[in-house]
Amino acid sequence: MSADAGAWKQRSTARVVWPAQPRKLAKVPFVELADGRLQGVVSSGSDIERVYVSSIAAGTHTFDCSTNNNRPCGGLHGSPCKHLRALADEAVIQYGLDRVAGYLRVEVGDDGDLIGSLAGGVERTPAATVFSRYLRHLAYLELPGTTAPLPELHWFPATGAVR
Repeated sequence: MSADAGAWKQRSTARVVWPAQPRKLAKVPFVELADGRLQGVVSSGSDIERVYVSSIAAGTHTFDCSTNNNRPCGGLHGSPCKHLRALADEAVIQYGLDRVAGYLRVEVGDDGDLIGSLAGGVERTPAATVFSRYLRHLAYLELPGTTAPLPELHWFPATGAVR
């Protein structure tokens, strides 16, 4: 291991995981592998002011989809809706099939159908946390470009000491 291998731990920035492929953000503006789930925000196909918060749990493969104000998705009838399919498709573009399948702990067949490989059912999860993270990401887009530190991220330790 080189002397620089652990140097990123001493900086106030995080390593960027570059997308596996570039993706368009209109249909699925936010996708992440976090909190033991593949989760994100999917735009409504019928109402420009409505978005859906969709998630698939790692391991159990339970899933949920609801509007940003916690109204259940009308297409979620015991199997994944079109929003969950769009989320999974965009996650594969963003992170690559191997990384998403590994995170969800699912074995995907040779056809590459991630959603078809899931065996879970519907389990309601609150949408507020994911939607709040999405709004936070949008707020960062409004900031002018700079290399100066962001005050709200100042709480990260700069010494590199692990406690």
